[in-house]
Amino acid sequence: MSGGGETTGAAARRAGLRGAAWLLPAAIVLVALNFRGPIVAPAPVIGDIRVDLGMTATVAGLLTTIPVLCFALATPFASWVIARFTAERAVSLSLLIVLVGTVLRSVPHEAALLVGTAVIGIGITIGNVVIPVVIRRDTSPERVGLVTGVYTSALNVGSMTTSLGTAPIAAVWGWPVAIAIWAVLAVVAGAAWTYAVGAGAAWRGVDRDSGPVPATGPIDQVLDTGAVRTVPAAPVVATLPHPAKRWVTWGLMLAFGGQAFSYYALTAWIPTLLHDEIGFDTASSGASSSVFQILAVVGALGVPVLASRFRPRAIIALVAFFWLAMPLGLLVAPQLWLLWSVLGGAAQGGGITIIFIVIVRLVSNDDDARRLSAFVQGGGYLIGSAGPLVAGALHGATGGWTAPLLTVLVAVLLLGVVGSLSARKVR
Repeated sequence: MSGGGETTGAAARRAGLRGAAWLLPAAIVLVALNFRGPIVAPAPVIGDIRVDLGMTATVAGLLTTIPVLCFALATPFASWVIARFTAERAVSLSLLIVLVGTVLRSVPHEAALLVGTAVIGIGITIGNVVIPVVIRRDTSPERVGLVTGVYTSALNVGSMTTSLGTAPIAAVWGWPVAIAIWAVLAVVAGAAWTYAVGAGAAWRGVDRDSGPVPATGPIDQVLDTGAVRTVPAAPVVATLPHPAKRWVTWGLMLAFGGQAFSYYALTAWIPTLLHDEIGFDTASSGASSSVFQILAVVGALGVPVLASRFRPRAIIALVAFFWLAMPLGLLVAPQLWLLWSVLGGAAQGGGITIIFIVIVRLVSNDDDARRLSAFVQGGGYLIGSAGPLVAGALHGATGGWTAPLLTVLVAVLLLGVVGSLSARKVR
């Protein structure tokens, strides 16, 4: 009887571990919905905001530029938070800050709008840096690409959701309510993350029959052993040189910058471009721009499949090729915006995914993951933060969209050329 009881207990523990293993990716998805959606929420109603608050096109561009600039300037702070506290607490803190910033930004005053946007940027910065660390630490090597793809897909689902929903909500209750209502996503994500962390700690930390389960290594590895208590401790790996001393990380930072510049420039101004070039109204422009966001899911999930068969260098070149269709297509045939949005959207989702995969393959331990993630994203987002501002300024100066789209084209070339060269030795 006792042997049967032990078998039943072991089976129950293994079933619980499997449940905990899937709780974390599910919670990461909900968390990711908050890391892009709040940034793009003002874009569909930017015209209403400008009229109500008397904002210029350049100042309006700051609503997208400020968070991305925070991604760069607040990265050292984010890295310190992660090193000082646990990764789990860093994620919780990021969601809390995003929640506060979203509520503050909904106050119909220019100063509150800009300050709230900056607060959101700081919160997302912490999440941007820590999530790749969590994925690397708590996911088995063969699933890192898949979980990374799911994470980046959720980023774009968040963008799509706010792009689709903000204008209709604003038509009924006004733009302050329309951009404040997305705070609900932060509350839901915070609750899911807290539950997932608690469940994972409970199942990974204690085995009632065989003693403590080592907390090192992913849950996946615990399951694969066939016996919970036989998980080996993670090997000690020598720390690599600081990212600033490695040419490959500088290249990845520039490639990430080209990706971020292109994405945020188009995200901020596609609704206005479609209004000017095709005559779409506010609601139609917001819905149309959501195509660019949701098609990123195709690239984000497709790239990990390609990465299991081809080297990252070839994938970066392929991503850049399809990315180019967006600015070129809008230049020569804006009436085919749907086709260009499909190609460009899939490419932008694949671009951020493949760079994150390269980062994970380059690092040797959690500390390296934190430093490399912070370096690449910090410098890359510094470049990316100029996207909405430069595109808005060029549009205001020229009265057209040729100059902004040519600038995006150059940024995409930076991603393709520098990125493929930097990843040439990564397998």
